[in-house]
Amino acid sequence: MKTEIETDVAYDRHTKVQDVINDPVFEDYGRLIFPVDMRIANDLTLENLEEILPWYSEVNPDKTVEIANYLHDQAADGNQIFYDIYTDEEKKEDPEKEDTGLFFFRGDPGEKFAVLNAGGGFMYVAGMQDSFPHALELSKKGYNAFTLIYRPGAQTACEDLSRAIAFIFSHADEMQVDTSDYSLWGDSAGARMAAWVGTYGTAMFGEENYPAPAAVIMQYTGLSEVTGYEPPTYACVGTSNGIASYRTMEQRIRRIQANGTNAEIEVFKGLSHGFGLGEGTVAEGWLDHAVTFWENSIFLAFTIRFKLDNKWNFLS
Repeated sequence: MKTEIETDVAYDRHTKVQDVINDPVFEDYGRLIFPVDMRIANDLTLENLEEILPWYSEVNPDKTVEIANYLHDQAADGNQIFYDIYTDEEKKEDPEKEDTGLFFFRGDPGEKFAVLNAGGGFMYVAGMQDSFPHALELSKKGYNAFTLIYRPGAQTACEDLSRAIAFIFSHADEMQVDTSDYSLWGDSAGARMAAWVGTYGTAMFGEENYPAPAAVIMQYTGLSEVTGYEPPTYACVGTSNGIASYRTMEQRIRRIQANGTNAEIEVFKGLSHGFGLGEGTVAEGWLDHAVTFWENSIFLAFTIRFKLDNKWNFLS
């Protein structure tokens, strides 16, 4: 008989990362839950995941455990949580594409979607800090959230993100997602991916030309380029970030605003790089602000479309 303090969770803080990776419930994609480009010691536990996440701060072990259990429970219940974005033939031609794919955090059927891109300096993919937590929170709000496991490298990462967008559009009915007014999210290197694909479009990276996102959400990156074709953009960063200067991000947001595009930035005093959700810090709640920014961008886009439709109906 269980005591009151016992639970049915599959994992806890002391669970070894390798045990999660090799859990049969995840079939052959368990390895992609954690950085495949980092050496993971056999005795590393979920509590100490920060040891294999260079450049990251504020890693919350409880959130890591929550995500691992969420993924386990979804898979155990028969829900598909992982999607290959490349065919077997494509992976055979380029074996590096074996380590790519989308993890799906389901929201409400028929709701809009977001694609989240973790950072890692284009050396590895820090999903457990930079995209899985965000995706889980978005799914709790009803949005359908996908986290991309991509090939490290600026070009290959953008190709993978563009393929991911194409894949979601092509399988929208199956996955029950609304493809209008989606958003791209990214942290550090992932923020660059979101900005580049959002600005230059999927056709620039080898796919058909799919609609631009309604919003790009960026965390702690030093991207400075502005073309004039940026989607509405929200950014946040800490003042003690030694990797991505908050001043660079402030300047970029001002330049986007000067082009007539909606853009906002939040700067958090004293925070360093890689704070993720920022739970227990001065950044706590930033994700709610980013969601509001996305929702306002959707409303603005709808208003513009409505006015244009009525204008053409009147003229015709």
